[in-house]
Amino acid sequence: MTSADELFRRHSVAGPVPPPEGATAIPSLHATVLTCMDARINVYALLGLEPGEAHVLRNAGGVVTDDVIRSLALSQHKLDTEEVLVVQHTSCGVSTVTEDGFKDELEDSTGVRPTWSVEAFSDVEASVRRGVERVRHSEFLPHRDKVRGFVLDIDKGSLTEVV
Repeated sequence: MTSADELFRRHSVAGPVPPPEGATAIPSLHATVLTCMDARINVYALLGLEPGEAHVLRNAGGVVTDDVIRSLALSQHKLDTEEVLVVQHTSCGVSTVTEDGFKDELEDSTGVRPTWSVEAFSDVEASVRRGVERVRHSEFLPHRDKVRGFVLDIDKGSLTEVV
């Protein structure tokens, strides 16, 4: 059985999961959370979020990329969000690679060098600060004043505000 088979089986057992009554695509807290795709992070439990309260964006490292700016632009312009939380974490896999090293690996294995940035980092706090600044300086975002950055201690489950 594949993972997709298992997950679909679980859905079949649990049954339909409709959104909360009265919920719309507009998050009730008017917030967007960006965090890492790390499977250990339960962003809803971590922040006490309920469905319908915030947009949640995830990528490798929880870094602010052009695609994150695209999603934030849609979120802010069309779905009334105004706040952004950037949440990265300790012991992140993205901190174990280097920009050129990982691109070299991919080129060696595929014959093609990626044109996109890996966004590798060694200092998680500096990476959070960089991400917050990218949001604050994006001309595509009307709401850039309510941007905050946090580091999650992945082992302890505690958040520390960085910016």
